[in-house]
Amino acid sequence: MKNVTINNQVLPALGIGTWEMGDDPEVREEEITAIRSGLDAGLTVIDTAEMYGNGHSEELVGEAIKPYQRSQIFLISKVLPQNASAHKMRQSLAASLKRLQTDYLDLYLYHWRGMVPLLETVSELQSLQDEGLIRAWGVSNFDIDDMEELWQVPNGQNCVVNEDLYNLETRGIEFSLLPWQREHHIPLIAYSPLGRGPKMGSTMMKNEAVIQVAEKHKASPYQILLAWVMQQPDVLAIPKSSSSKHLLSNLRALDIELTKKDLQVLEQAYPKPDHKEPLAIY
Repeated sequence: MKNVTINNQVLPALGIGTWEMGDDPEVREEEITAIRSGLDAGLTVIDTAEMYGNGHSEELVGEAIKPYQRSQIFLISKVLPQNASAHKMRQSLAASLKRLQTDYLDLYLYHWRGMVPLLETVSELQSLQDEGLIRAWGVSNFDIDDMEELWQVPNGQNCVVNEDLYNLETRGIEFSLLPWQREHHIPLIAYSPLGRGPKMGSTMMKNEAVIQVAEKHKASPYQILLAWVMQQPDVLAIPKSSSSKHLLSNLRALDIELTKKDLQVLEQAYPKPDHKEPLAIY
């Protein structure tokens, strides 16, 4: 099983994403079952946020993890930019913890940059960590300029991770951000590792190169796309996992090793960037 180390914890390189989960009562039980299927299969990372469904996703996760030992789960949530101040963040975290039915987070992320000065946000994140309410903190949707600025802020170098959009067709961060993170030992959490599907303009699943590699490995295009993301150094993939069938299918990607030839075929279809691109955000 591929692994990633975050805050000195060795974790599976595949996590359980919960974006767009928790909103529909009709599929609630199916979503809870999916999360539990992942935990039962050895996945330990669950990624959520106060923004997802206005807290409903956190409530869903809180219910799903009830039967499990808290220490066996690596729980991530995120604070909205408008709540990332000294005045509001503690209150925001308390609400997240209540919904999640836990007394600490393993990782708390600043969801994206807003109007609050970075110094103030970092200072409050560090205070929450020092008090044990969060075990570690990181950022999300930060580009290289943001990371370089963060590194100059007092305690900014205590950031343990950056979560950004990353998949085979969205490789812009490979030009400068990912090399910077690897140089500074900051792992990447890749959200939307499968893209956002045909409705959002993604055609990866039907791309001939992806299908060719999938057939060679007797795998699905989804599994190949996940395997590609997880084969990048220090990257944790968090696909949305709303059904047990899809989640358990995703697991096989942890054991797929793409060859040099496979990677060349995929790169020919989706080339590596040769210049700085604006940070992609969904």
